[in-house]
Amino acid sequence: MQCNLEDLSIFYETYGAGRPIIMLPGRPSDHNIMKRFMEPLFTEQDAWLRIYPDLPGTGLTPSLERLATHDQMIETMLAFIDAVIPGQRFILAGLSYGGYLARGVLAQRAASIDGLLLCAPQVKADPTQAQLPSRAIVVENPQLLTSASPHVAGLVEDLVVVQSEPVLEVMPIVLSEVIKADHAFNGRLEVAAPASFEVDPQQASFEAPTLILTARQDHLCGYRDAWNLLENFPRATFAVLDRAGHFVNIEQDELCRSLMREWLQRVKEYETR
Repeated sequence: MQCNLEDLSIFYETYGAGRPIIMLPGRPSDHNIMKRFMEPLFTEQDAWLRIYPDLPGTGLTPSLERLATHDQMIETMLAFIDAVIPGQRFILAGLSYGGYLARGVLAQRAASIDGLLLCAPQVKADPTQAQLPSRAIVVENPQLLTSASPHVAGLVEDLVVVQSEPVLEVMPIVLSEVIKADHAFNGRLEVAAPASFEVDPQQASFEAPTLILTARQDHLCGYRDAWNLLENFPRATFAVLDRAGHFVNIEQDELCRSLMREWLQRVKEYETR
């Protein structure tokens, strides 16, 4: 499906029907990385309208020169939400950079949001300001890597904490999605200044059920900065998962989904109060 916003057409997919959940992926992956993560939650329940966009410069959504700042990316996501679910309340989920965008959306639309999920969220717009653990590999399997292509093996060696067959099987799919991205565009965003408004205001308090999933070995986004957000979310569960890096949604998928199922139950309870 296409959402036309003046000079930009955002590609997105939807599944199910009911209360909308906006799923904001990281970059340079496309919406599929979020879809693989989230859709298993809904095999036994279908009361949710799941909306998965490709961010600008990823997947089937083109980049635009004018989208040069995080403010503009957040504004684009707000315009997308207004176009696809005008006037509706919704739930918000963000993965990696999608977690930064989600908090930007939250800062503008908190009164319309009934739940928040942040997975391996980028907290600092400037990665050099993030508090990060050192790169670590918890489970090594050099023999397994010999069967992988050089590009997949490089991705595993750079990012994966648990070198197992299930994780390795997903990496070619992730790589195929990353290759589609406009890397020059995403590289410029990587060094863009933080949003001009306060994404995480000191005195803000978001009262709806929240889940913050982080990984102990995530050397890209870490977990310490996300912990510092906790006081803004009085209904938050916060988890730091061992044996996982920035691909926590792949390396610890079952544990993530258990926590996410409980989060959805809390969201349902909150909606009916």
